[in-house]
Amino acid sequence: MQAQLRELLDRIQRLESRLDPSGKAAYTGPAPTEKLRHCSLPKVAPRTFGSDVSAHRARLIQWVSKKWVNGTKLHYWFFDSGLNSAGDDQKDIVREGFSVWEDLKIGISFQEVKNMSEAEVRIGFLQGDGAWSYIGVDVINIPGQGERTMNFGWDLQTDPRGVDVPVHEIGHTLGWPHEHQNPFSGIVWNEQAVYDHFGAAPNGWDHDTTFHNILEKLSTGEVMGTQWDPDSIMHYAFEAGLIDKPEQYRIGLTPAGGLSQHDIDEVKLFYPPIDESAHAELRPMRSEPLSITPAEQKNFVIKPTATRDYTIQTFGESDAVMVLFEDQNGDLRYVDGDDDSGTPKNAQLKVRLAQGKRYVLRIRLMAKTTAGDLAVMIW
Repeated sequence: MQAQLRELLDRIQRLESRLDPSGKAAYTGPAPTEKLRHCSLPKVAPRTFGSDVSAHRARLIQWVSKKWVNGTKLHYWFFDSGLNSAGDDQKDIVREGFSVWEDLKIGISFQEVKNMSEAEVRIGFLQGDGAWSYIGVDVINIPGQGERTMNFGWDLQTDPRGVDVPVHEIGHTLGWPHEHQNPFSGIVWNEQAVYDHFGAAPNGWDHDTTFHNILEKLSTGEVMGTQWDPDSIMHYAFEAGLIDKPEQYRIGLTPAGGLSQHDIDEVKLFYPPIDESAHAELRPMRSEPLSITPAEQKNFVIKPTATRDYTIQTFGESDAVMVLFEDQNGDLRYVDGDDDSGTPKNAQLKVRLAQGKRYVLRIRLMAKTTAGDLAVMIW
């Protein structure tokens, strides 16, 4: 009886030692027997700000600026010939990844298109080039129409993570970075072990690639709040010996798989469902207030009564992105956009609008730089 009691107490102590500070059990299974390939993000020059932009303002801009305006339909296209192409067995797993996000009923939707010129997201399968995606609106800054914005460089059918691989890459396209680089995670790496691990097969990364994707901490403006989510779809799995602290992850860290509750909450914060029928109409020479807070968005309908050139502009001191879409039989197509963040100017569009057509204007606030009111007007 005493031996059984001691065994029970030992089990309880072992379980408690594997809890993180929030009380959540750390991964207790064996270290992965197969070394996994991991996502390797392309390098993009960081955004810089003038000396007149405060640190707080810069953080707000960084937090929001990679995200799409809510209500955007992202069109994706698969390379259909050459080394970038793949069979439907690979494409179907990626299609399933888009469905995982869309099944959340968020404000972003996805549509596969047959013509590369119609797509914001261009997906290749160049083997040996790793899996990666540009983050958020960086996708539309890729200069060549023939260039990939996302790639899958190994056989998705045989990867034990299954659909989680494309769900992770699509998460980048939606605007989320790697969660294990969260500056609030408290992770202390065994850096030499990390370089050795990711420098070996199957990843074969050089020093800079490993630093960029693992060890380099994100700025505080690139993450929301101070919560770290080791179960996020945007978090790598790590084998034993790569993490020194928190101590419970010395044996390895394996996310639970799939979207975590934190993933779901955060994507719904930025991309809540939109009721397109509830938009106010923006009429010429009438100022409409923008009573929103950072990361929030306001939407307007524009129904021109004459075909002519128009100016649309925000008023008040703020950082905002403004995007105009044309309603083409229920499909909103990008017309023009402007981002005034980090500058003293207001967002402004000069566009030619056609009588009888319907347009949708979306304005997302990044930061208010004064306590004054904000508004938008068309004339």
